[in-house]
Amino acid sequence: MTELTGDWHVHSTFSDDAVSTLEENIAAAHARGLRAIRLIDHVRADTTWVPDFLAAVRGLAVPDGLTVRTGVEAKILDAAGTLDVPADLVVGPGGVDGIVIADHQFPGPDGPWSPTRAIAALAAGELSSAEAVAMLVHATVAAMESAGGGAQLAHPFSILPKIGLSEDDIPGDLLRAWAEGAARTGTRVEVNEKWACPSPRAVRAARAAGAELVASTDSHRAEDVGRYDRVVGILHAATP
Repeated sequence: MTELTGDWHVHSTFSDDAVSTLEENIAAAHARGLRAIRLIDHVRADTTWVPDFLAAVRGLAVPDGLTVRTGVEAKILDAAGTLDVPADLVVGPGGVDGIVIADHQFPGPDGPWSPTRAIAALAAGELSSAEAVAMLVHATVAAMESAGGGAQLAHPFSILPKIGLSEDDIPGDLLRAWAEGAARTGTRVEVNEKWACPSPRAVRAARAAGAELVASTDSHRAEDVGRYDRVVGILHAATP
């Protein structure tokens, strides 16, 4: 499977929850025989270190045969698809290669909801399961449309189990809209090792729509770079 020749979601010490340096991640990717790696770290609206991150990446000694891309991982803030990125973020020449869109929290109508808040809304009837799924899908498509070139979906639908729902709750028409949104905007859809998502059903929808699929470990330490198990199972199950 060609997807397994790259790792499109690798964190470094620029993220406060990762332990490996950029150099260690590059060395691990080379040792694993990967052909592509995407170096990604978490940002918020008040993040100031992106220029330092890019300068550090430019200074890396990259082995022959390995392509290095960059990104920042940002959460969807609300139902309108607003992304939690610095106002001065540059995407494209002179900046990062793209924004990696994450559902770290539920994109509520008035801002990001924690899983606890979303569960309470579902339990109180403030939000039905169907409404919650539709809100998530529409927010994700809106975020893809606003992210610009080079975007990628991080661990798609990982928020659903955290609020007591699953990908099975996504009706076929909404899943197609999600996949077609990715294809239309040129947004890569990652199959994520850490969170074992999206499901084979979503992978099939993405393929049918013509969206590009990539594999990722969501590594926070270099020894995990390019090591796939659950991704392999998802890709196999999605193959007729």
